[in-house]
Formats: sequence, structure tokens, C-alpha cells
Amino acid sequence: MTQVAHSDELAPAYQPQTVEARWYDWWEQRGYFTPAIDWNRKPFVIIMPPPNVTGELHMGHALFVAIEDLMIRWRRMQGYPTLWLPGADHAGIAGQWVVERELLKEGLTRHDLGREKFLERVWDWMNRYRGRIREQLRILGASCDWTRFRFTMDPGPSRAVRTAFKRLYEKGLIYRGERLINWCPRCMTALSDLEVDHEEIEGTLYYLRYPIDGSDESLVVATTRPETMLGDTGVAVHPNDERYRHLVGKTAILPLLGRRLTIVADEAVDPAFGTGAVKVTPAHDFTDFEIAQRHGLPPVNILNMDGTLNEQAGPFAGLTIQEARRRVVEELDRQGYLVRTMPHRYSLGHCQRCGAVVEPLISKQWFVKMVPLAQPAIEVARNGTLQFIPERFRAVYLHWLENVRDWCISRQLWWGHRIPVWYCQDCGQLTVTAEETIERCEHCGSTRIEQDPDVLDTWFSSGLWPFSTLGWPDDTDDLRYFYPGSVMETGYDILFFWVARMVFLGLEFMGEVPFYTVYLHGTVRDERGQRMSKTKGNVIDPTEVTQQYGADALRFTLVTMAGPGTDMKLSLNRVEASRNFANKIWNATRYTLRVLAGGEIEQAPDGSVVPPERSAMSLADRWILSRLERVTTEVTDQLERYQFHEAGHLLYDFLWSQFCDWYIEASKVAINAGGPGARAARQTLAYVLERALRLLHPFMPFVTEELWQRLPHAGESIMVAPWPQPDAARIDEEAEREFGFLMEAIRAVRNARAEAGVEPARWIQAIVYPGSHRRAFQDSEGVFRFLARIASDGLSYVEELLEAPRQVVSLIVDDAVIYLPLRGMLDIEAERQRLQRELEELLAELERTRALLANEQFVTRAPAHVVERHRAKLADAEERMRLIRTRLDELA
Repeated sequence: MTQVAHSDELAPAYQPQTVEARWYDWWEQRGYFTPAIDWNRKPFVIIMPPPNVTGELHMGHALFVAIEDLMIRWRRMQGYPTLWLPGADHAGIAGQWVVERELLKEGLTRHDLGREKFLERVWDWMNRYRGRIREQLRILGASCDWTRFRFTMDPGPSRAVRTAFKRLYEKGLIYRGERLINWCPRCMTALSDLEVDHEEIEGTLYYLRYPIDGSDESLVVATTRPETMLGDTGVAVHPNDERYRHLVGKTAILPLLGRRLTIVADEAVDPAFGTGAVKVTPAHDFTDFEIAQRHGLPPVNILNMDGTLNEQAGPFAGLTIQEARRRVVEELDRQGYLVRTMPHRYSLGHCQRCGAVVEPLISKQWFVKMVPLAQPAIEVARNGTLQFIPERFRAVYLHWLENVRDWCISRQLWWGHRIPVWYCQDCGQLTVTAEETIERCEHCGSTRIEQDPDVLDTWFSSGLWPFSTLGWPDDTDDLRYFYPGSVMETGYDILFFWVARMVFLGLEFMGEVPFYTVYLHGTVRDERGQRMSKTKGNVIDPTEVTQQYGADALRFTLVTMAGPGTDMKLSLNRVEASRNFANKIWNATRYTLRVLAGGEIEQAPDGSVVPPERSAMSLADRWILSRLERVTTEVTDQLERYQFHEAGHLLYDFLWSQFCDWYIEASKVAINAGGPGARAARQTLAYVLERALRLLHPFMPFVTEELWQRLPHAGESIMVAPWPQPDAARIDEEAEREFGFLMEAIRAVRNARAEAGVEPARWIQAIVYPGSHRRAFQDSEGVFRFLARIASDGLSYVEELLEAPRQVVSLIVDDAVIYLPLRGMLDIEAERQRLQRELEELLAELERTRALLANEQFVTRAPAHVVERHRAKLADAEERMRLIRTRLDELA
């Protein structure tokens, strides 16, 4: 038995700022976040998607924290050794770009500083914001293992990157070559296909005339980029296009420059686009590059790295692309080669980071051969080893991998993992090494060696994250125990960027998938459904929201607003509603503590609260205990199925409606009556609330810990308390059916009172024909009277239905009938006089409206919407008059 503290120890209202501030440090100090390796137990592992160290966390980060921490806390309560490994990403091009913007405010560029000094500035930024990210994750309640925190540029992950590069190179899966790549002229670096955002723009389609060598005939081609004609080395038509079959193999002359162009036939040409003949610019278009490869057409690069035209552009060298386009079109028109122009909508690629137009150009870069790596990653998705939540993303994942191109992994940046390749100035050979630095060429021993100046695509290091964080390439205990992980939770927008790469690199280096389930969340949008952005001014800062409403409220809102893979519209009204939910539970606990104070609560030897003896239970006790067992089963089932939003809704309904609005109110009757029923109600309150708080803990960790600590319980923290196990023996079908009926009966009386305008505090009379529910009324008569506001001497029963009772409201609930005498509910004479006055006012209004609508001048001259408004007003008044007359008849 345990004595319970008084509820006065709890503040009158929930104050999240006070409650949440102290629990996190207490949890961490007790070591709850750090799992011990136990080779006899299977761990549950989530490797955190490392936030980019480019600024403050945003609402997308808050969403992944809410979902991942929910899974971690739930599995921890289920007894799994649970690892949630946190980290931060150096962000590559995004990290460099944000520091370069800071330098611009000082009137400097990275070149003014030099590589070494610039990297010092980047490290200063990273160290500052890494600390801020950790602070924000703690505010959100992330119960991750800070002892294992990793940064992608830490020595361990950096060595993993060099080792992976070396092994892939030695296996022939990494090569250096001249290929067409995406180039950002502003960031001055290569981009992968996934770093290019395509958007539809309104442009122009230019029709250009190319003379055929040795004849008077010409070929007209259509293009959206006339300036790129300076790099043309061929013209292509479809093999089955009868219009041009006679020209295949002949030579066209490039206007302005006079270059000779071979006319080829290729199935990549769309005969329906433009004229069906297209210019081939191998160095500046991906499709043209492939056509040129098939037909031996040489590439001619006309662009400098900064986006200006080079010497291959002849008289247009030195111009920007936009200037060159204008000048080329003017010259084509002047010389008679511009046939016509027309508006045309087409897709244009932009750099994901800076927004500049991306230019395809041929460059010497490092590539990963993707087909050999993609095949195993395709197989694990097809055979079900890798599960996707929601399932529809399996097809999206497969489509990308089945059509993948070689991955350009070199970036012309200073910030990132330097490519571990060294070039010898004496023998010309290269050395690929996993060492951070080397002194001599491994081929000739020369010390005149230089490291490749480029860095790796940030997704290369991120792809190794599930095992580089655990000590790979060393054979560590962490790696052997915690790899592979259990779930990878992330946004669907980086399914290709990150998830697919983790899968194929995990299979390549570890021989196993890095995780078995991929859970993909949607995007958090503003309340109008727009993407949040600083330029739109619609960003909701999670830190500010937690300061106002608490982390629990924000977390619960984000988890329950949408299912997996679904975007959500976030409004602060929803967060406020979740804060009100926390306050509801707070007040329910204050009531529970008040009725428990001074009494004794029965507990098992381990300290856990036990339910009361069935013989002492009321119908309400049995009902709420049965509902608890059902919600425990249903919530656990929804969590197992990754339907976290549904689990949250179930708990909300159970705690707010069933427990607070119905059971707590019903318990007051037994508590006030005293005796065994009161003891059973107190025991039920303690048992149900303690277990319900455990169910809610993964969703709202702070408030549940605060309240659980005040209640009788077993263990030192709710965080490591066992997850409630449902007991099918406690499901009581009869109690749920009968108390459910009682609830419907009470709702019916409450609705009738409201419709009759009865003051809430007024106690009324009722006559009940119980039908098949006599026992429910008898066992819970006090509950029915208290919640329906029936006077203590105002309830009577009849054995047969009353025949056409006058001045009585009849309520039919299942096969029972509840009669409410109107004289006991209101002053009939006063109500009759009020209705009569309202009827007279309606009649006057009806006469005015009918007269107006009978006026032909009004009907024909007034705007149609005004006439319709008066007709609707007339119909409403006639319906209201009918209802009043019916009501007067009832009162007669």
C-alpha cells in the first residue's frame, strides 16, 4: 500500500516551460540514452539523419525528431537495447555557400583568403552551429545517445570515406574521365543529377536554317538555346522520317562559323518536336552527348567554367550566355538564317543551392560506376528484404535505380572530404590512399606529389553513415552489434539522394542492407499548403513554438497531423490544441491525486498499481478498464504498422473523451458515496491513468514523466518503465455495451435540455422505460442522474411505454425511452409567451418580404443576387414559423 501526495503540489495549469526544462538533464545523467551491448538481446537502432550544419533547425527537423524519438522511446520501453545515434553533416556545397555569403558581407571571397584560411572560417561556423543543433535537439526531447555523436568530418568518418574510395577504385568502380556533367557557373562546381532542380519556364523556340553543302537545299532545326549552336558538330533526324531520309550522311554548314556538320539518323530524335530535325551539341546537352557517342561526332566545348563563352565561340568569345544569345540571334537574323520564333514552355535546370541556371558541359571528373552497385540494391527491394513505408515508394526507388547513370562524385569546392588521390609530377602516375596524407609517390618514390584539389560529393560520405558512425572500417563491437539498423526514417524528397546510396554502399561494404525498413515522412507546409521559406516569410521556427507551447505540444501535433509520406499543413492553432490536450491530462491528474490523497493504493510487490477486485467495481470501472485494454492493443498495433498518427488519435480520444469527460465524471459519484465503490474508483483512477501515461510517453515525454512521477508507480522513470501489455481477460463486452448505452442516454438528455433552453445548473425530472437496459440504469443510476442533471427525487421508472404523453419530450435510445416532462424543465407559460412574440415578429417580416417580392419593378430591376437573397430569407422565415407553431402545439 502507498500513501499518495496531495494534488496541491501540481500547479493549477500546465506550464511546459517549467516542466520541460528540468527532465532532459535528469534523463541524460541517469544514462537512459546510452544502450549497453547485450549479445543475448536484439537491439533496436536508428541512425539519425544528420542535420546540415548550415544554420538553425527547421520544422522538418522537428518532424523527424518527433517520429524517431517516438519509435526509440516505445522500443526502449519494450525492453530493447535501443540506440539512436545522433550526428551532423558538413553539408558540402551548402556549407561552403553559407560561409561564402558571410564573407560577401565583408567584401571578401574565398579566393581572397586562400584555401587554408577559408577552411578555418568554415570550421568556426561548423563548431558554432554544431553546438546549436545539439541544443535544439535537446529542447525537442530527442533521447539520442550523445556519447556516440558523430560529425561527417570527424577523423573516424573521414577515414571511412577514404577507405571506401580506395576500395571502390581498386575494384574498378571509381574512374576518372571526361564526361558530360551538370555545372553550376556560380558555385563553380559539378553537380549530380539530383542536385539540379528543374522548373517549367516560358521561353522561345528558335527555328534556324542550316544550308546543305553542295546544294540549294536547307535544313531547318528548332532550339531553345540558340547560343549553343556555336558548339554544334552534327544534325540528327529520326531514321523513319521520310522528310529527311535523303539527307542522312550528307553535310550541313553551321551558320556564322562555317563548321561542317554530319547529318545522322538516330532514334533519340522526336519527329514531332519542331521540324523533326535537331542540332547536335555534344558538349552541352545530355541527349546530344549520347547521340554523338553513337555516331562518332566530336564534342566542342564553348563555355568557360564561369559561364562565359570561350575561344571556340569565335567572335562571341568572352560574352555571358545571355549576351551571347542576344548577339547570336541578331546575327542569324541579319544573315538570313533565323526562320521564325514562337513562344515555348520548357524545363530548365537550376542549381539546388544557389538557383543559377545549370550548364551541361564536358569536364574531367571522378565517377562511380552505378550499374554493378545498383543491381544488389534493386534485388533487396524486389525480394522484400527492404520494406518501404508507405509501400508506394518502392516503385519510385526501383525506377531510379533501374535507370541510373554513373554518379559524378567530384566537386570543385574547398570544403568537404578531399579526394584521396595524389598525382606525381615526375612519373605521371596517381596514388589512391586511405591515409590522410602521404609523402611519396608509391610508383617512383618521388616527393613531388600533389593531392587532387577537388572534394567528394557530400552524399558520398552520407551514404556510408550507417556504418562509418559505428567504427567501420575497423571491426568494432558497436559495428558488429548495432549494424544493420532497424529503421531509416527520413523525408521522401531524399529517397534517391541518400536512402538508395546508403543501401547500395551498405551492401557493397558490409554485405547487408543498412536497415530493413525505410519510413518516409512528408513535408511540413504552412497552413495554406505552401512550402515554408524565408523569402515567403511563412517559416515557423520550432524553437519559438516550443517556447510558447512546449515541445510536447509541437511533437504531438507533428506526429498526428499526417500519415507516412503525406505532406501536412501546420498552423499554430493545432499546436495550441495539443497544448490544451496536455493541460487536460494535467488537470485529470490533479483530480486523481486529490481523490487519492490520504488514502491507500494497492500495489504489486514491484510497486506497480493493480486494478481493483472485480466484485467491487462499478459499471463505469469495468467499462474504462475494458477500454484501456482495447486502446493498449490498438495503439501497439498501429505503432507496429508505423501508423503513428492513428495511434496518437486513439490516445487523444481515450484520454480526453473516455477517461476525462466520461470516467472521471462518473467516478465522482462513487467517490462521493464512499465505501467499497469509492475505493474501487480510486484504484481504477490510479491504474488507468498510470498505464495511459506510459502509452502516451513516446508522444509527449515531458508532461508524462512529470505526472507519472506524482502517481503510484514502479521504477524510477517512465522512460524505462515497461510498455503496457494488453490483457484480453479484462475486456468486458457487456460493460462496454451497457456503459455505451448509458452514454448515449445521457447525451440524448443533454441535447434535449440544450434544445429546450434549460439552464445547465437546473436539475430536472425524468421517467424511464428501461427496455432491456434495466440493469444499466439500476447499477449506474447515480451516474445517469449526476451527468444528465436529474434531480435526486426526480427519476422514476415505468414498466410499459406511455401513450401519447402531452408536454413531454420523448427520447428513444436503443429499446429504452426517456420521458422528460416539460414542466420540470422550464416555465411553460413564459416559454409560450416568448414563442408567441417571436411568431408575431416573423409574421410581420414575412408580410414585408412577400410584398417586396410581389413588386414586379423590384424583381425585374434589382440585381439577381439581391432578389435571391430575399427569396432565401422568405423560405427561412417560413420554416422557422413552422417550427414555432409545432413547439406551441407541444406546449398547449
